[in-house]
Amino acid sequence: MAVNYYPPCPEPELTYGLPGHTDPNALTILLQDQDVAGLQVLKEGKWLAVNPIPNAFVINIGDQLQALSNGRYKSVWHRAIVNVDKPRLSIASFLCPCDDALIRSPAALTEEGSGPVYRDYTYAEYYKKFWSRNLDQEHCLELFKNEK
Repeated sequence: MAVNYYPPCPEPELTYGLPGHTDPNALTILLQDQDVAGLQVLKEGKWLAVNPIPNAFVINIGDQLQALSNGRYKSVWHRAIVNVDKPRLSIASFLCPCDDALIRSPAALTEEGSGPVYRDYTYAEYYKKFWSRNLDQEHCLELFKNEK
C-alpha cells in the first residue's frame, strides 16, 4: 500500500508528481482525492485526465496481469500531476504475486498459434529489473519478451 501526498506547485508544468509508468504488480486499487484531480492515463498517444468519482476506486491492470494473459490485457500507462493551488492525496493498494511466483501464461492462452509472448520469470526477477531502470523508459515487459 502507498499513500501519496502531492503538495501544491506554483509551476506544475515543470514537474510531475509521478512520471508516466506502468505498475509492476498484477492489479492496483486506487482511491483518488475526491476534490483534486491528478491521475492521467495514456490513450492513443495522449494523456487524459481520470476525474475522481465519489465513492469509487480506480482499478489499474499491472504488468503481471498483462504477462499472465499473454498480452490480452494491457497494463495501463499512467502518471500523476500536481495542482497549482491545492494539495492532493491518493491511496494505492497493490495486488502482487509472491517473490518466488513463476509468471507464465497458461497453456490455453498460448496454443492459438503464436506461443507465449513473454518468457517465464519469477516476480522477484521482474520487480528487481523494474526498479533498476527509470520509470518512464520503455515498458519493462519488453525486456521479458520471447525471441521470435
